[in-house]
Amino acid sequence: MTTDRRRPVLAAAQQAADALDLFGRVSARLRRLVPFHSAVWTATDPETGLITAPMLVENMGAGEGCAAYWRSELLEENVLPFRDLARGAVPAAGLRAATGDLPARSARFRHLLRGQGVHDELRAALRIGDRPWGLVSLFRTTDAFLPHETALLADLSRPLAERLRTLTRPSASARGTDSPAPGLILFDGSGEAVSANDEARHHLAHLPEGPSFPTALGLRLPIWVIGTALQARAVADGRDRGSARVRIRTTEGRWLTCHASGLSGPGGAPGPVALVIEPATPADLAVLVAEAYGLTARELQVTQLTARGMTTVEIATALFISPHTVRDHLKAIFTKADVSSRGALVARLFTDHYWPALPEPEPVRRPGHLPARARRPPGGGAVAEPIALRPPSSLRTESA
Repeated sequence: MTTDRRRPVLAAAQQAADALDLFGRVSARLRRLVPFHSAVWTATDPETGLITAPMLVENMGAGEGCAAYWRSELLEENVLPFRDLARGAVPAAGLRAATGDLPARSARFRHLLRGQGVHDELRAALRIGDRPWGLVSLFRTTDAFLPHETALLADLSRPLAERLRTLTRPSASARGTDSPAPGLILFDGSGEAVSANDEARHHLAHLPEGPSFPTALGLRLPIWVIGTALQARAVADGRDRGSARVRIRTTEGRWLTCHASGLSGPGGAPGPVALVIEPATPADLAVLVAEAYGLTARELQVTQLTARGMTTVEIATALFISPHTVRDHLKAIFTKADVSSRGALVARLFTDHYWPALPEPEPVRRPGHLPARARRPPGGGAVAEPIALRPPSSLRTESA
């Protein structure tokens, strides 16, 4: 009988109390099966694939080279970029294997890894479908990673991503209303931070420990903020079409949204990058909970209307689907949330996680109909008019 080599690694993952603990436990177990000299483990925002807290850097000092590593990842032509591993047929690959033992084909190796004595790199996207919840890079100073080692890491991708997803669920401490206004940081064309307001300093002070880098402003910028600014530069330069947006959990358990955009200079030349860091909106928190429980866009809509006290028939009318389909969605939602009733569902998602109500959904037109809204007559009763809900852009649309 064949032994599942993943078992000790997955057992370690189940014992983890949070994402950083998971990285440490899994790395220690994996090293026994796939020897490596150093490693970087990081969480990612599943919506954009950008790095977020926490990050674990092993045997690489305090992570001084992280900024250069991610600059190369986002702004240079490289072999095996993480975005390709997140979408590819196999979520893991070794650099020497991918280049026919010619790693210098990769700018990352030429400019960084070779100078650090790295012989080979094995990297993987920890993903569910094409949504990455984490990234890992393993480094060896001698010998190349072997095919069976790459296969093992690939087989660990989804179960580790599922565990990370569970650990991402917002906690009760995520509720808070005393956060300041949005913070703003400006980066010049070379990527240096040149200006920041007091609100940005406040938000930065509440981000978790991790690789960070000094600036002329007297601030140390975490790698997650730098990575978002680099992504904005990549988009402005036409290297990527993705979004420069990431959600970061603070030391208090609250969530911040960090988003950046490249500005235009004189004559259309590339200008500075403006980065905004602010408390996550109610819609962001709702989507975080939905993603953490693996809800689809349609399931999120059904859950939202269930929490508003609507019946199965009312939900079906609002979403232009049949009551039978609503019941199927509720059954799937109950399974994912590990509950058996509507009341337990609302308690789990809205009380346990303080998931705030989303803004009123935007009405849409049905062919031959005026825009419609779902509403209750005074004192309750049936829904007077139907409403079609637009699913959040960050969640896939599921057919009714």
